[in-house]
Amino acid sequence: MPEISAPPEPSTALAPEPSGPPDDENSGGSTEVFDVRKFGAIGDGVTDDTNAFKMAWDTACQVNSSSTIYVPNGFSFMIQSTIFTGPCQGGLVFQIDGTLMPPDGPEEWPKNNSKRQWLVFYRVNQMSLQGGGAIDGRGQKWWDLPCKPHKGINATTLPGPCDSPVAIRFFMSSNLTVQGLKVKDSPQFHFRFDGCQNVHVESLHITAPALSPNTDGIHIANTNGVQIYNSVISNGDDCVSIGSGCYDVDIRNLTCGPGHGISIGSLGNHNSKACVHNVTVRDSVIKVSDNGVRIKTWQGGSGAVSDVRRLCVGHTL
Repeated sequence: MPEISAPPEPSTALAPEPSGPPDDENSGGSTEVFDVRKFGAIGDGVTDDTNAFKMAWDTACQVNSSSTIYVPNGFSFMIQSTIFTGPCQGGLVFQIDGTLMPPDGPEEWPKNNSKRQWLVFYRVNQMSLQGGGAIDGRGQKWWDLPCKPHKGINATTLPGPCDSPVAIRFFMSSNLTVQGLKVKDSPQFHFRFDGCQNVHVESLHITAPALSPNTDGIHIANTNGVQIYNSVISNGDDCVSIGSGCYDVDIRNLTCGPGHGISIGSLGNHNSKACVHNVTVRDSVIKVSDNGVRIKTWQGGSGAVSDVRRLCVGHTL
């Protein structure tokens, strides 16, 4: 499991007042909206906007009622590896209508920052990550590392540092919605949910090149109550990978491929015990894929996979 450092302390700097709503339709004043530009974010794709986003998060998180962090259209915000820490006082919407991006490759990644994760949401409840914007993982320079499959001399894999960041990770969080976003080219997994409950994914569009290594679309582990609906995942690896400790997973109307299909596993690594229960895949298409829906296990492991149903799923090579 990727490491997670200690959560940062909330910012004590004076925060600006909430801006007006993202559109002309107000919800009767019950939701406060915090535009990241009001906290100093520039959005030119070059300037480090990390502190502005952290201040916006800390401010919105302390609001007793519902609040919205607003990332406006027409701007590209570069953010360093960051942990957004809860729990927050009320429900929170992270509205992304612009573009978020990390530093461009391992050489630009600060040496003191974890190279295993980019944006982490830790111990949050009742949060929606949504919008019509984009998350650009800028993965190409990570995929070109000599340690990656077939990137060494004569198409070999070479030893050396190989940590690559998961783009978006939710850790020990609950009642989550991810909706409407376009996410592309993560250095490693695009989304990862660890130790989460009640996750709803809707109308997500994930893309990465067919030969991009280890770029699973959505990975879940020790997570239950998962709904993945009406989404398109076109990447070079598993569209959805379901790890140990997951149950009550419903995948519906998913277009998947090219890649490796939908996988339960790998399970039982290092002779461990692994269990997965109640997984349904329905009304979905898996195309240009090595597999359809599969179970992957390690020799020497133990446990069980039970109540797996595949309903009206098409698979084309």
